[in-house]
Amino acid sequence: FHGDARRFDVVAQFIYDEYGKSVRYIADVAGGQGMLARILRKKYNYKCEVVDPRGWTLKGVPGRAVKLDPTLASYYDLVVGLHPDEATRAIAQAALIRPAILIPCCNFWSEEKLGRDELVAAIAGFYRENGVRFDRVTFPFKGPKNIGLVSEPPN
Repeated sequence: FHGDARRFDVVAQFIYDEYGKSVRYIADVAGGQGMLARILRKKYNYKCEVVDPRGWTLKGVPGRAVKLDPTLASYYDLVVGLHPDEATRAIAQAALIRPAILIPCCNFWSEEKLGRDELVAAIAGFYRENGVRFDRVTFPFKGPKNIGLVSEPPN
């Protein structure tokens, strides 16, 4: 794993604190090996699966080797993207349908060169344009890519 290994525990704890038992089925989009999904399943008893076309999850972590289709986000109670790379836009689009947590890393949002703050601002602009309610959250793990948007779909 690259980056602060605590990020998985931090985000899992945030999900539990923020949503408790109001969510049950969670998509860990572009979740790679599935460390976040594993923690959500084992420590918090959520039904969580990795949705990642690479299909290399850890043993015992369920996954679907597909790209997220944002129109099918209604299957889940919560869509999570912790450093989701190329799935960033799909997660933002899923936020139109379901609650989402998006902690972007690389700019797969636009052709423009965007730093972290500009990237988060561009996604926030998309949310505003589409009536998505959101909060900007700084997650307490190391690294410059710890800013995320926690959102609720429009009514």
